[in-house]
Amino acid sequence: MDGSSARLLSRLWFLTIAAAAIAVLYAAKVLFLPLAFAVLFAFLLSPVVAALERLRLPRTLASVLVILSFATLVGVGAWTLFTQLVSVANDLPTYRSNIEEKMAAIHSPSDSAFSRARREVEKLSDQLGIVNASPSPEAQSNDKGARKPLGASPQHPIQVRDVSRNDGRLDHLSGVLEPLTTAALSAVFTFFVLLQREDLRNRLIRLSGDRNLTMITQAMHDASRRISRYFSLQLSVNVVYGLTFAAALYFIGLPHALLFGTLAGLCRFIPYIGPPVAALMPTVLSLAVFPGWSRGLLILGIFAILEVITANYVEPRIYGRHTGLSALAILVAAAFWTLLWGPVGLVLSVPLTVCLVVMGRHVPSLEFLAVMLGDKPAIPTWMCFYQRLLARDEREASEILDKALKERTLAEAYDSVMIPALALAEEDRMHGELDEGTTQFVHRAVQDLIEEQTFGEGAEEEKSVRPLRVMCVPVLDKVDELAAMMLAQTLENGKVHAFAVPPRRLGEMMNAVTVEGPDVVFLTALPPVGIGRLQRLYRGLRMRSPKVKVMIGIWNYPSDARAAAEEIAGGEDLQVLTRLSDAAAEVRQIAGGDAAPLHSAMARSVA
Repeated sequence: MDGSSARLLSRLWFLTIAAAAIAVLYAAKVLFLPLAFAVLFAFLLSPVVAALERLRLPRTLASVLVILSFATLVGVGAWTLFTQLVSVANDLPTYRSNIEEKMAAIHSPSDSAFSRARREVEKLSDQLGIVNASPSPEAQSNDKGARKPLGASPQHPIQVRDVSRNDGRLDHLSGVLEPLTTAALSAVFTFFVLLQREDLRNRLIRLSGDRNLTMITQAMHDASRRISRYFSLQLSVNVVYGLTFAAALYFIGLPHALLFGTLAGLCRFIPYIGPPVAALMPTVLSLAVFPGWSRGLLILGIFAILEVITANYVEPRIYGRHTGLSALAILVAAAFWTLLWGPVGLVLSVPLTVCLVVMGRHVPSLEFLAVMLGDKPAIPTWMCFYQRLLARDEREASEILDKALKERTLAEAYDSVMIPALALAEEDRMHGELDEGTTQFVHRAVQDLIEEQTFGEGAEEEKSVRPLRVMCVPVLDKVDELAAMMLAQTLENGKVHAFAVPPRRLGEMMNAVTVEGPDVVFLTALPPVGIGRLQRLYRGLRMRSPKVKVMIGIWNYPSDARAAAEEIAGGEDLQVLTRLSDAAAEVRQIAGGDAAPLHSAMARSVA
C-alpha cells in the first residue's frame, strides 16, 4: 500500500470515529451533559477546595461544603429573581390604562403612509378572498336542484374538534424531571471529580501512554488555565455590564432597574440569544409604564450601544486571547453544540470548544482543530504576502507590509515578511513553478515596496564625523539585488552611508569596489546560493582590497551558517549573518567608534 492510500484510509478512519463520537454524544446526552457540567464546575471550584484543604479540612468535607455553598448561592439567586419577576407581573395591572392606550394607538386607523398601505393591502386581500370563494356556475345549478346537507361542500365544512384523553399531570412533570435529573447528576459528578481529581488525571495520562506524558500534562494545564481565566474574566465583564445597564435604567426611571441589570449580566453567559432576551423584558415593561414610545426606544438604544462596545471592543481585548478561539469558531461552535444538546449546549459551547482547540494545539494528529477553530493566523504573514503577490494584488501586499511596519522596525519587517517571501519565490522559480511574467511582477512589486519606504532609520542624526561607507553587493541576480537594497535601507543613518549596486560580473565587481573605495563591502545573497561564487568574490576582494572589510549575509539561510562561513573563508575568521537586523547591529557597532581607528575596527572579525 503506497503513502497516498495510507493517508486516505487514515482520514476515512478518523471521519468514521468522529461521526461515531458525535452520534454517541447525541444519543447519550443524558449522561454526557451532567459530566460536561461536572468538569466545568470542577475547573471553577477546585481552587476553592484547594484553599480549604490548606486550612486542614479533609478533601471530602471541603468538597461537600463548596458544592453545597455553590448550590445554595445559585438557589437563593434563582428564587430572588423569580420573586422579583412575580412582583413585576403583579404590577402590570396598575399600568392597564397605559397599555390599553398603546394597543388602541396600534389598532386605530391613522393617516400615515404605512397605515394607508396596510388598508390597501387588506382591501386587496378581501377582494381576492371573495373571488376565490365564489361558486362555479355548475355548482350554482346543482344547488338549485338539490340542497346538500351541511358539510357536503367545501363552502360549508363541518368543524371537527379533537377531544383527547386527559393524561393528568404526568406530561407536565416530564418537562421538569429532565432538568432536575441533570442538576442532580451534575452535583454528584462534580463531587467525585473534585474528590478524585488527581486520580482521574493520572488515569487519563495512563490511557494516553507514557510517551505522551509531557504532551498530556501541558494540554491539561493549558485547558484548565484557559477555561478558568475565561470564566473569571467573563464574570467580571458581565458584572460591569449588568451594573451599567441597571444604572441606565434607574436614571430613565424604570421600576426594578437592578433586577433587569442582573438579568442582563446573567443572560450574557448565553451566547447570541441571551443579550436580546435581556433587552426585551425592560423594553416591554417601559412601553407599559411610560406614556409614548421614546423611553422604550431609548432603552433599546442604550442596549445596542452597550452590546456593540462590549462585544466588539471590550471582550476581544480583555479575554478574547485567553480562549484562543476565532469569532467564526465561536459562532459555529454555538450552532453545533445547540444542535447536539439543545439550549444547554449553547451555554457549554465556548468551554467545550476551548478544550478541542487545546487538544489540537498539543496533539499533532488533531492539529486541524486548532487551525480551523483557533484565533491564530492560518498561514504566516510572509506566506500571505507572497500569496498576494502571486495573485498580482500589489495593494493588499502593501497593506500586509504596512501592518508589519507598524509592529516592527524596518529591518525586522524585512526579515519576517519580505526576505522569506523572496526566498520562496526564488525556490519556486528554480523548480519551474513560476513563469517569467509572474517572476518579473513579483520582483517589480517588491522593488516598488522597497522604494516606498523611508530610506534609512535615524537619518535625521547629525553627521559630526565622516560616515562609514558600506557598499551592498548582490552576489548573483535580481533577487540578491533586492536584498542588497533592503540592507542599504536598514544600514543608512547619520554614521553609516550605505548604497546598493546592481549585479555584475566578477571582474566588473572588483573594479567597482576599487573605484567606489568603500570602508565595508557587504556581500548579500538569498538561498539557494552558490557557495562557490561567494568564495571567489570573498577571496578576490581580500586580495585586491585588503584594507576593506568584507561581510557576508545569506538571508533566511536554512543550513548551518558556521559551516558556510568556514567553506567561504577557507579557515579565516568570518561570520555569515542571516538576518538584516543582526547585520544592522553589527555595522552600527563598527561605525560607533571614532573615525581614526576605523580600519582597525574593520580588521576585527564580526563576532
